[in-house]
Amino acid sequence: MRRLSALAAATLAALLGPSAADALECGTADHAGTTYTVCRVDLATDDLRLFLYRPDGAPWGQFTTLDAALAEDGKRLAFAMNAGMYHSDRRPVGLYVEDGEKAASIVPNPGPGNFGLVPNGVFCFGEGNARVIETRRFIDEAPACRYATQSGPMLVIDGDLHPRFLTDSTSRYIRNGVGTTGDGTTAIFAISESPVTFHEFGTLFRDVLGTDQALFLDGNISRLHAPAQGRSDFGRTLGPIVGVVAPRD
Repeated sequence: MRRLSALAAATLAALLGPSAADALECGTADHAGTTYTVCRVDLATDDLRLFLYRPDGAPWGQFTTLDAALAEDGKRLAFAMNAGMYHSDRRPVGLYVEDGEKAASIVPNPGPGNFGLVPNGVFCFGEGNARVIETRRFIDEAPACRYATQSGPMLVIDGDLHPRFLTDSTSRYIRNGVGTTGDGTTAIFAISESPVTFHEFGTLFRDVLGTDQALFLDGNISRLHAPAQGRSDFGRTLGPIVGVVAPRD
């Protein structure tokens, strides 16, 4: 596994708090002229889940709708982000597993758009562990995932950037993604505050956040709910949402 440079390790420690044992932490990081909001989720202490449909079958759509429903049970949405690509009716494009129930199957082949820019991958988590796994590897290993969402492209694969990323690309969007630590205890989410290329976004995860595996979740529609930062984005009706549930104060 590729080691973090001393600078990357120091940057990550300053950004995300003094101890890996701490719970949910969000902050900002600057990289290659762009500011990012970065949130670290500790799978040992944070209740990370995926959300798609309300009990009536309609998509949750907005962070506020989900937060209001959680409030009825004395809980709140402490952090959330859109969690993968979806069709016009909000159905996931690829694999989607919520609380052990599979709602959509894995898509193994190349295809159009960013999702089909293979290698793509799966964010798989539950039972105190989280992994970003390249799709073919996921199929071969068949890991048990309480929650899983497939998206693409991969940003970082075994410490290397996706082979199709170009340093001189002109394709720039607000982008969000997730990387996981080698021991599987931490998921690190990031969203850019201004448009970035895939290459720039991938190097954030590789060089600053130090994740050997990272996955692009989406661009352009990217949204973040981070109430501790005074932020809850709205606008487009979302498909899959990944979020941390906490007791309501």
